Amino acid sequence: MAVLGIVYGDIGTSPLYAFKASLQLFDPAHTTPIEIMGVLSLIFWSLIIIVTVKYVFLVMRADNRGEGGILALMALAQRVSVGRSVKSTIALVGIAGACLFFGDGVITPAISVLSAVEGLEVSAPSLQFYVLPISIVVIVLLFAMQYLGTGRVGRVFGPIMAAWFLIIGLTGLIEIVPHPFVLLAISPSYAVTLCIIYKKLAFFVLGAVVLCVTGAEALYADMGHFGARPIRITWLVFVLPCLILNYFGQGALMIRTPAAITNPFFLLGPTWLRLPMVLLATVATVIASQAVISGAFSMARQCMQLGFLPRMTVCHTSTTEEGQIYVPQVNNALAVGVVLLVLAFKTSDNLASAYGIAVTGTFLCTAVLALVVFRRQFHWSRAAAVSVFGALFLIDTVFFAANTLKIVEGGWVPLALGIGLIGMMTSWKQGRDLLLSRWKQSSMPLAPFLARLPQSRIIRVPGLAVFMTGNRDYVPTSLLHNLKHNKVLHDNVLFVTVENEYVPEISPSRRAEVSELAPGIHRVILRYGFMESPNIPRELEEQTEKLGVRVSQASYFLGREVLVPGMAPKLPWWRRVLFLFMARNAVPATEFFRIPSDRVVELGVRITI
Repeated sequence: MAVLGIVYGDIGTSPLYAFKASLQLFDPAHTTPIEIMGVLSLIFWSLIIIVTVKYVFLVMRADNRGEGGILALMALAQRVSVGRSVKSTIALVGIAGACLFFGDGVITPAISVLSAVEGLEVSAPSLQFYVLPISIVVIVLLFAMQYLGTGRVGRVFGPIMAAWFLIIGLTGLIEIVPHPFVLLAISPSYAVTLCIIYKKLAFFVLGAVVLCVTGAEALYADMGHFGARPIRITWLVFVLPCLILNYFGQGALMIRTPAAITNPFFLLGPTWLRLPMVLLATVATVIASQAVISGAFSMARQCMQLGFLPRMTVCHTSTTEEGQIYVPQVNNALAVGVVLLVLAFKTSDNLASAYGIAVTGTFLCTAVLALVVFRRQFHWSRAAAVSVFGALFLIDTVFFAANTLKIVEGGWVPLALGIGLIGMMTSWKQGRDLLLSRWKQSSMPLAPFLARLPQSRIIRVPGLAVFMTGNRDYVPTSLLHNLKHNKVLHDNVLFVTVENEYVPEISPSRRAEVSELAPGIHRVILRYGFMESPNIPRELEEQTEKLGVRVSQASYFLGREVLVPGMAPKLPWWRRVLFLFMARNAVPATEFFRIPSDRVVELGVRITI
């Protein structure tokens, strides 16, 4: 039951606007059965090919130790690939897919909530003026309550979405029974006929038809929460049949009553059901938006752990579920973006023109990465991998190209967001790599430092000192500054390095590695996956018990980087501006690693970039 509330919220609310947006591209006053049957055929085969074949049967096989999603697929593709240039290209494809997902995350709550509240225009036309204010209130409340987490209300998401799918399926079936000929649209000949007759206009229609598969990525992204089998069974046995019944029911209604083009979804049911359906649709779209928002939080954490975004605040909203997190910076950015979109576009019909390009862009990235994984990981022959995923890539390309026609009308919004985020992520990655190379040039290798330590006159003082270092083979800069200014070294010293690996989670047996470098000096390597949040004191407490020291009394020494522009910078000016901006607004290491602020000593170091 829970899988319905988390995984299928987005794709489950697509009938609110997908069929209507597709048909409105024709002459709304003279909609013909050929147009209706052709659109139904396109919707049916989109659900079968893109969602069922591509994601349910193929891509969901490519799990990264049980986890799914575009970044998990990217990490898996990198792990099975060879060559620095190949891995860099794969990383760029994965970043592009992730950035387009964020663009989609801004539009989904806006179009979903708007399309649901617009049902008031059908059930109570006098309330038309209040559609926009009510939508904004719902959206603001949705984002304002994110800090509470989804744990408390998550248990009711499943039953609500189950009721949603049952009702939309039954209302569609009731309309299909007296008009069963509409089921003939299952034949692809109707889609082909539509494309032959309308040619260029049919190409525009494809840009709206893709709205019926928005949310397909969620099936793969949420695989780590529920497993592949429950998601597959729920889709094939329950969700897909209900969606098809509703779409075909809307088609039967349109053939019988062409005037229903104003809102075929809400006009599908009996009059007495329309107001309750508005309320249920609003709740369903809030659930769908919640799934996208939670996905954005998880995606942001993954990007941080993989080194593509600066440190941000990650709040855990559940004491039992590691995956339930809240990222205030991402939440605030999404909230502002969604409200601005609603105010700018005003109706779901207008927003439909902005929707689709981010989704299809993510589809393209997934197809490329899946091709690599199935060729390398599953040892498919080159011919088989290229034939299958080449065909899927071609279909995705057609949908993407159809959506590029909407760039001027609003498609530029997610595209601009995606391109901007790609620029930010690549700038951060390049900037951090540059800092690491500069840091290595001015740092002292660890081996000679330890060799000279017994002959030195450094005074040892009681206590435990923890020095955070990004490179295990070099002396922490904070230690060198501490010796320079304070001229003392603690009796017990830990050099702690946090390593992020391209796997979702690290097993407890591999979490920590402790080795003695010299009397009283130990190196601790802590490993985390991209789905995990570091907690340094907790991990050190487990390790220091074996060493006979108390980490609760430790002093943490961190190097604070002061970045200044250089006279001959190696980064382009725009990347340098972006990097410096993100670096200055990054969450302090103490907060990110959950280190007690009253136990921290920060020693500044000036770095020129």
